[in-house]
Amino acid sequence: MEKQYFEITKSTGEKVRFSMAKLEKSLKHSGANDALVEEIVQRVQEELYPGITTREIHNRAFSMLKKKKSVYASKYKLKKAIYELGPSGFPFERFISGILHYSGYETKVGEVLQGTCVPHEIDVLAYKNGTLNIIECKFHGEDGLKCNVKIPLYINSRYNDVKGPLESKKDKHFENTLGWVVTNTRFSIDAHDYGKCAGLYLLSWDHPKDDGLKERIDRLRLYPITVSTLLSNREKQFLLNRDVVLCRQLVHDSFYLDHLGVSNGRKQRILNEMKSLCNL
Repeated sequence: MEKQYFEITKSTGEKVRFSMAKLEKSLKHSGANDALVEEIVQRVQEELYPGITTREIHNRAFSMLKKKKSVYASKYKLKKAIYELGPSGFPFERFISGILHYSGYETKVGEVLQGTCVPHEIDVLAYKNGTLNIIECKFHGEDGLKCNVKIPLYINSRYNDVKGPLESKKDKHFENTLGWVVTNTRFSIDAHDYGKCAGLYLLSWDHPKDDGLKERIDRLRLYPITVSTLLSNREKQFLLNRDVVLCRQLVHDSFYLDHLGVSNGRKQRILNEMKSLCNL
């Protein structure tokens, strides 16, 4: 049996055929050149065994990328880095607000809106082109968990409760409202179908096609600080607790590294990593 036909185990427990093309694509996406991609794919193929997990494959590729260039490794670990924004989910809300802010939206996080029945704390409010987007985020802290139909059902009921009072305001500065559901994983088929039927805007790791969370992050170069290969977990948590979620923020607010007691040499390496990721 050729190694590219080995069965591997996904985070969901599902067994699928190993795809060399998929691995090559993710490695190229990190910025690695063709020679390095070929070298890593060859090494991974040599170490495959039946039932190997996608996590093991990812870790091996990540380790090899990190030895060559930390920025490649940082971009390669993007999906895992999003999970590291947990466990509360609040940094994820800040992260989504940041992505929308740099996409031209006016954003607010954690605003309380009065509904027809009860008040609701909204994860993110985002205004652009006459539309007020009412956004609820569903954060998952581990791979393999999908956003099921209960989530858009619940969020749609909250959206409908605040929609009436918002649209009846005499001094409103918007023409329309739109409810969003955002998740860092994927939607189940039922969740997707319900959201589409209910008129909700769904944003997940890979949806909408070519404009999902992954594509937006890469296009805008708005990487979370958790992608860093130079910051420790303690340092990342310190920054997240102070609402420093984006690499771009740390570049502008580098004094936080002084608060952490980071040496000047290491501080410069960290900032260089951040600037390279953000293309600053």
